Amino acid sequence: MAWLRGPKMAIVWTVLRIWLGVQWLEAGITKIAGGFDATGYLQGAIAKAGGEHPAVQGWYAEFLKHAALPNAELINVLIPWGELLVGIGLIIGLATLPALLAGAFMNLNFMLAGTTSTNPVLYTAAFLLIAAGAAAWFYGLDRLVLPYFKNEFKHKKWNRKHAAVH
Repeated sequence: MAWLRGPKMAIVWTVLRIWLGVQWLEAGITKIAGGFDATGYLQGAIAKAGGEHPAVQGWYAEFLKHAALPNAELINVLIPWGELLVGIGLIIGLATLPALLAGAFMNLNFMLAGTTSTNPVLYTAAFLLIAAGAAAWFYGLDRLVLPYFKNEFKHKKWNRKHAAVH
């Protein structure tokens, strides 16, 4: 299975990562440009919680009703800008793991709210990239930036340790 994480497979993972990033970027730009308002979506999701075979579980509808809907103005900012930032991060390969986790978290919430659409595909792509590990960001800015931060962290930790001794 090591071949799945090698530099040659990293090309495949990079193409998938960039494709996923474009999906998020387009979704974010569309919402920002279109004046996104989640209120109707949230109300529709809450309505899907009734009936014999609800598309939305009762516990999640309660969360939407009591936490998300009263804070719709905040969600109207977080969703489009979150999508945009996830897209940018994935396209350039910067903060790839946080971007993948944030994207998967948004997909999960959209699915829990009863929206299938492309969410299962995007969710699966995110988890494939997470499983690919460093090969997913081998051809991205993380490859350049992460060693710098690791080195800085080690330096600060070493300095604190030796400052405490003296």
